[in-house]
Parts: sequence; C-alpha cells; structure tokens
Amino acid sequence: MAATLRSKRSYRFAFRSSIYIVVIGISLLTILQWRFSTLNFGILVSAAILFFITSFITLQLRIEKFIYKRIKQIYDDVELLESSTIPSYPVTTDMRTLTAEIEKFAKDKKIEIDTLKIREEYRKDFLGNVSHELKTPLFTVQGYIETLLDGAMEDKNVRKKYLIRANKAVDRLIYIVKDLDLITKLEVGDLNLEKKSFNIIELIQSVFDLLEMKAAKKNITLTFDIVYPKPIFVYADKEKIQQVLTNLLVNSIKYGNENGTTEVSVENLVKNKIIVRVTDNGEGIPAVHIPRLFERFYRVDQSGSRREGGSGLGLAIVKHIIEAHGEKIYVESAVDVGSEFSFTLEKSTIQIEEVQ
Repeated sequence: MAATLRSKRSYRFAFRSSIYIVVIGISLLTILQWRFSTLNFGILVSAAILFFITSFITLQLRIEKFIYKRIKQIYDDVELLESSTIPSYPVTTDMRTLTAEIEKFAKDKKIEIDTLKIREEYRKDFLGNVSHELKTPLFTVQGYIETLLDGAMEDKNVRKKYLIRANKAVDRLIYIVKDLDLITKLEVGDLNLEKKSFNIIELIQSVFDLLEMKAAKKNITLTFDIVYPKPIFVYADKEKIQQVLTNLLVNSIKYGNENGTTEVSVENLVKNKIIVRVTDNGEGIPAVHIPRLFERFYRVDQSGSRREGGSGLGLAIVKHIIEAHGEKIYVESAVDVGSEFSFTLEKSTIQIEEVQ
C-alpha cells in the first residue's frame, strides 16, 4: 500500500490550533499592554502574524513527525488485513477522514465475517446431508456383501436376492453422485446450455410416457389440462427442460395420493413467454417449508425414516436449470389440497412469427 498510495497532508488541525494560540496569545498581550498603558495595534497585528506562522509551522512539523507516521502505519496494517483489496485513496493526516475510512473498513469486515459464518454453517449442513444421503446405501451394500461372505453365498436364492438388493443400493449411490455433480456445475456456472427450438407439448408427452409405469403403481393419472392440437415451440435446452419436467412429475407422483391426478398446462404469459404449470391433488406442502423448498437436501419430511427416497437435490436442480435459462420458477401449495409448480420459458421465434 505504501508504494501505491499518495501522501496527502492535512493542515486543518495545525491551522485551527494556530488560530487558538493566536487568540490566546494576543489576548494576553493586549491585557499586558492595557495594564501598562502601552496599547499598540501595530505590535498586536505583528505579534498575531508571528504567533500564527510560528505555531502553524511548529504544529504541522510535529504532527507529520509523530502523528502522520502512526497513521500511515495504520494504513499499512489495514493493507495486511485486506490483502487483495488495495485502495487508491491517499494517506491523510485528517482524523475525520481516517475515522470514516476505518469505520468503513470495520463495517466491510463485519459483513465479510458474517458471510463467512453463513458459508461455514452452509458447509456443515452440506457435509452432514451428503453423509446422511450416502451412508444408507453404502451400509446397505456393505451389509449384503458381509452376509454373503459369512456363508450366505452358498445359497443360490439368497445370493441372487442380496446381489440384486446391493445393485439397487449402488444404483442409488450413482444417482446421488450424478445429481451432486450436476448441481455443482449449475451453481458454479460451468454447465453450458444448448438452446434450440422444440415442441414443449411433445416433450411433456414423452416424459408422461417415461413415467407411466411409476405413476401406475399409485394409480395416478398424468394428463394435460386440455387437448393441444397445435405444437408450442420454445427456445431452451431440451435435455435440461426434460430433466426439470421429470423431477417435478416424479415429485408429484411420490407425494401424490392414491388414485390422484397430475395435470400439466402450457399457457401464454406475455408476447414472448409461456408458463408451464404442473399441478397435483396430493398431500400438499405446509407454508413453513415453502421458502426453503429449493435448498439442497431440504426435505419437508424431516424424520429419520423418510417415506420416499431420492437424492434430496431434485428441486434444487430444477431451480438452477430454470434460473440458468434466465427464467423464474414458482410454487403454490396447500395441505391436503395439492401443489402447483410453474416455470416460464422463452417462446421460439417460430411460434412468435406464427402468432404475428
């Protein structure tokens, strides 16, 4: 900092102090002249000028020798704390300016410390959640393998059953790791979107077909709100939007009621935007959980024995994908009524030209 900062002397303190000395000194000299009846204004003016110049020079030199060096040392110490942030303002002996700068530095550091504390808490939560998500399938695999090694391998039926279960646990581990890898890339902005025009209605129908058997297990109907006779083209990353739709529909199936319905609608929002709504009549989400719904690993079911599986990253991934497109995602829910997740997408120029 010393090499980059210019020195700026402040004369305010020396000037004001010299004025005080002149006033006091001339007052005393006036009293003495008046007492001895030798009052002379020329002498008083000359003395005032002499007092001022002498006081000003003496004070300024003493300030620069004893105070300025110490203030400069404060700036140098601040530089060590700031490390990467080197200010371009000049060193000044002005106490008011220095005080303001130190207060600003302290305020900035407090904000930085608070941010670091929040990040530390977030890191602890993240590590705890990752550990919780990974240990269950890992212990499952370990348990089945140890059982087989202890002698169960000789029984063909038991061996096959345990290997199938261990394989499912490994699949779950791979699923969690893939989701972690994806959300890490999304959060650091390391995921390139391959945008193109495609028919969103056709994509929704393909996701319906993929999840048909999963929905059939709970007798949940996947449907559109109306018949869409014409295609609706959007401009986005088709693969990522498919993942968004899949995650939302999988959630609606997981937390939907038996014999329920999940309905998807596509509506015009503004001239160049559409909004996709995924609505179900499932168990709903309590209002207290909605603000944190898109956090990594956050679950509405906080109990140790969760009824439904999953990586706990589905909605966080959805949010990051939609925001990576520069769009918004919304959620509305009521307990025992159902939930609606909706997100916006940009219309394709093909669709806009057709409308025009």
